[in-house]
Amino acid sequence: MHSLPVRSAAPRSAPGAPAERLRRDRFAPGRRLRRTWSASRSPQAIVFALAAWMTLAANLTLWRDLLRIDASARGLLVVMAVAAIVCASTVAVLSLTAWSRWMKPVWMAVVLAAAVAQHFMLAYGIVLDTTMLANAAATNPAEAADLLGGTLLGNVALVAALPIAWLWQLRVGRASAAIAALHTLRLLGLSLVVAVGGVLATYSVLAPLVRNHMELRYLPNPLVPFVSAGKLALKPFAKGSQRLVPISAGAALGPTHAAGAKPPLLVLVVGETARADHFGLNGYARETTPELRAKGVLSFTNVWSCGTSTLASLPCMFSSLGKTGFAKSEGAHENLLDVVRAAGMAVLWIDNQAGCKGVCDRVPTASSADLARAPGAEGLCSGGECLDEALLLGLDQRIAALPAEQRRRGVLLVMHQMGSHGPAYTKRSPPSRKRFLPECTGAALGDCDHDGLINAYDNSIAYTDHVLAATVSWLQAQAGSFAPALLYVSDHGESLGEYGIFLHGVPYAFAPDAQKRVPMIAWLGDDLLARDHLDAACLRGRRDERLSHDNLYHSVLGLVDVATPTYDARLDVWSRCRKRGEA
Repeated sequence: MHSLPVRSAAPRSAPGAPAERLRRDRFAPGRRLRRTWSASRSPQAIVFALAAWMTLAANLTLWRDLLRIDASARGLLVVMAVAAIVCASTVAVLSLTAWSRWMKPVWMAVVLAAAVAQHFMLAYGIVLDTTMLANAAATNPAEAADLLGGTLLGNVALVAALPIAWLWQLRVGRASAAIAALHTLRLLGLSLVVAVGGVLATYSVLAPLVRNHMELRYLPNPLVPFVSAGKLALKPFAKGSQRLVPISAGAALGPTHAAGAKPPLLVLVVGETARADHFGLNGYARETTPELRAKGVLSFTNVWSCGTSTLASLPCMFSSLGKTGFAKSEGAHENLLDVVRAAGMAVLWIDNQAGCKGVCDRVPTASSADLARAPGAEGLCSGGECLDEALLLGLDQRIAALPAEQRRRGVLLVMHQMGSHGPAYTKRSPPSRKRFLPECTGAALGDCDHDGLINAYDNSIAYTDHVLAATVSWLQAQAGSFAPALLYVSDHGESLGEYGIFLHGVPYAFAPDAQKRVPMIAWLGDDLLARDHLDAACLRGRRDERLSHDNLYHSVLGLVDVATPTYDARLDVWSRCRKRGEA
């Protein structure tokens, strides 16, 4: 009897197995994405990924401006070429951080810094060159707080949130020191080859493009902020940076001081962020300067600044070197205040700003904190800031506290205004002085209604008009003891949205005129006109001549009659209007 062959039973599928496979297949892309997201990466791969991300996401200003210049297919090719060069250059810089230990916080900080830099470039149209970073470093907390509102968090999150979240959970691959160094050198070499090769290959296109649009040089992010921060950090170590060059030797009082006339009292008011074309005295459609007009002041209409920021302009204004010489100079030089004091006059600097940028280091000063403690400051000072009327508080007592012998020879009093400092223009005038409404009250100027922005700025100019007129009234009350005069000049101007630019600090070579053309106003009392033998009609005839901050040093010396080897009569605004035979 033959037995039937035993057929092995086919394996039976477990219940629900096909459904489980389908479920696994369905979620496989998600699992692969999670594995890719959290997989261990070499430092070199991380650096490359971050550079690529920042090139795309943190350079919106650069891509926008390039496409604005040329949006054709050729323009797109230029954008792609520039992107490759920027990415390779960023990789080269970041390759110096391509190490496994302790680098994650550094990478996070770099991404965060690039995000913040882009916010300010987008929101205010500024560039983060060395001067702008130095301005930021010199800004006081109250001014900085004005810049931190608006869309800052949103703009930063768009650039930084994703890479920081990735870096937070990422495992950084490790290798021996020798292998890591080899890989880093290879990455550095390859990135430099790509960057240099890209520049050479596209030089015939990029060179004229950058030459005609110099602002493009300042836009690559984070490269320009990196380089600017490095220059700023190294500046104190530069040769000669700590050496003070004396210029006050030979300073002496001129002949009018020996004639028994009243000593001069000159109030030199340094304005802040005031542009000449918003002064009614200069033909602005709005009457922003009615009080000064009533005082019969002289307004010079064609005056140009040394720089486009306080840090650049203020030391240059008080220098004997002029704009060109100051830019080339090494080390710190004595300035106008040192010369006037060396000649024997009293000098006092009163500050309602974030410091005098070294100009007042060797003369008596009163700070904004001193203003806030003065009697009567309660209604003018709050939150660490004062309105400019506080500059007038206790002036008689401050002058009386200066050395009596110097006071008898004359006084140079410098008032450094808060003026029209932005972006919070609405803070620069009190509610009772707001003539133009409604105002923009936010710090995100690009989001403001343009009319509201102009209203806020013009109110700050109108308030400056009031403060200057009040200063003239105070000077008129000093005429019994002094020959009084006032000279006002702003340190730089301001952009109010023209060409998409706000605030100031654009590199001088391509800054708009609004940031460089500044108001300069003089009120000369009868005693001083007579003392200096000045022809008022002649001065009015010169009001439209081109002048600059280069004239300030020599014009102040001429007005208070201080002789010094560095004085140049050709740059003295008043010299051509002194009556012959009497000077």
